[in-house]
Amino acid sequence: MMRVLSILASLLAFVVGGVSAAQAADWPANVRAVYDINFNGFNVGAFEFQSQSEEESYSLTGNAQLTLLLGAFTWIGETRAFGLIADRMPKPAAFAFDFKANSKTGSTKMDFADGVVADIKHIPPPIPKPGTVPLRQQHLKGVLDPLSAIMVVARASNPNPCDRRLPIFDGKERFDLVLSYKGQMKVNEQQPSGQPAIAHVCKVKYQPIAGHKVDTENSFMATTDAIEVALRPVPSANVLIPYQITIPTMVGYATLVSRRVEIDTPGQPQIALLH
Repeated sequence: MMRVLSILASLLAFVVGGVSAAQAADWPANVRAVYDINFNGFNVGAFEFQSQSEEESYSLTGNAQLTLLLGAFTWIGETRAFGLIADRMPKPAAFAFDFKANSKTGSTKMDFADGVVADIKHIPPPIPKPGTVPLRQQHLKGVLDPLSAIMVVARASNPNPCDRRLPIFDGKERFDLVLSYKGQMKVNEQQPSGQPAIAHVCKVKYQPIAGHKVDTENSFMATTDAIEVALRPVPSANVLIPYQITIPTMVGYATLVSRRVEIDTPGQPQIALLH
């Protein structure tokens, strides 16, 4: 579940993925989004995301709540990140993740310095597991935490919204998400928003690098071709919004489906997407 949620959060990296370099100053000041989390066709929770950005800084929050096995298992997670915007790119400063699973609690905190993960704290401390690929210093350079990846800016010269690679470190695992174009899908709206009712569908490859355990589950995630993210363009705000994310597991499919997205851009009317 932790790996699935980390990938889900990382794929929300495309909330501002459509902004061109010339329009970087026009990033939305606020983005608020609510997603339903489904597993094998049943609703098991929700994910709420919010970003706030200024000319030189950003702050991000993500809250998830899951209820499984008819309420026997409840999982609540809160993620926070903030950093600076330098040369139209994010420069993470800090990341924090707190969770509660029934009576069990835990947290991960990271600090960044000069583009490198400078400090990591886990509560409780992780127990070494046999078969884990060692995490080395070089794996902590030039990476983004799952939420700061939200500020990744697409190059104006690249017309393919799926042509990109995200270097992610979530505090324990270093992995890349590599995207390639698959096609388009129709977007269903509860009420017309005036935005294009299509989404670009990207295939996603999960490529583990370090910090992961070499086991059947990880091998399954690394070899599957069924991870997808559908990105809805919102030209009025120069952004791409994740409309739907699909991730297979060994026991079924997890999906993140957009319910509502609100976008506030300086000098423009609010954009509300209801799906």
